[in-house]
Amino acid sequence: AVQGLTEFLPISSSAHLYAVPTLLGWPYGGLAFDVALHWGTLLALLVAFGGDWLALGRDLVAGEGPRRAAAFDLAAKLVVASIPAAVAGVLLDKLAETHLRALPLQATMLVVFGAVLWAADRFGPKGTAVATPGWGTCLGMGAAQALALVPGVSRSGITMTVGRFAGLDRVSAARFSFLLATPITFGAGLLELRHLPRDLPIATLAIGIGVSAVTGLLAIRGLLRWLGRAGFGAFFVYRAAFALLILLRLPRA
Repeated sequence: AVQGLTEFLPISSSAHLYAVPTLLGWPYGGLAFDVALHWGTLLALLVAFGGDWLALGRDLVAGEGPRRAAAFDLAAKLVVASIPAAVAGVLLDKLAETHLRALPLQATMLVVFGAVLWAADRFGPKGTAVATPGWGTCLGMGAAQALALVPGVSRSGITMTVGRFAGLDRVSAARFSFLLATPITFGAGLLELRHLPRDLPIATLAIGIGVSAVTGLLAIRGLLRWLGRAGFGAFFVYRAAFALLILLRLPRA
């Protein structure tokens, strides 16, 4: 449930997946199990945007004229924009599982990048609705995904931040962020499968994936409705409050 709700809301799923069990005294399942839960949120993405992916595939294969050209343009942008995060994920995999898990660092990232998201929404351009952003915006949002290897940054949050600074409206920034999440989530899931504990019960994994899929779908639909009428201020307040809770619960030296 933590994975499903926090993966798509701009509040950092990686920070919550580590901080919540740590603060509650539960054993941390490890980065491989966290990434396995992403298969559930991948299912949520495919359900929420299945129509978009089917239309893209249909236009690539059988589209005519402008429709096929637009489909190739979107597909190329999604592929190229996914490369920076994929490379960073492979190169920094071990670092992400060890040194970047420090709770003070996570708390700092929650506040800093929450403030940047709020500033982009509050002081950035009013924003326009677009189906497919330009190359510069796509590359910027794609490169920003690499920063989400640091827990507390938030993949959805940082990509929406770049989208808002680039002039997308809130819903357009969120929709393209979710489309961009699909290939990188699939790739990360494949990469981490080999690290899953061999003694992990199948039922445990199935429950985790199923619950993250359901809660992830609710989070996607809820966020798109929210952004149709409100901004990101509430998420900044939540991130700051969660960061404060983390700092207050840290063991004293």
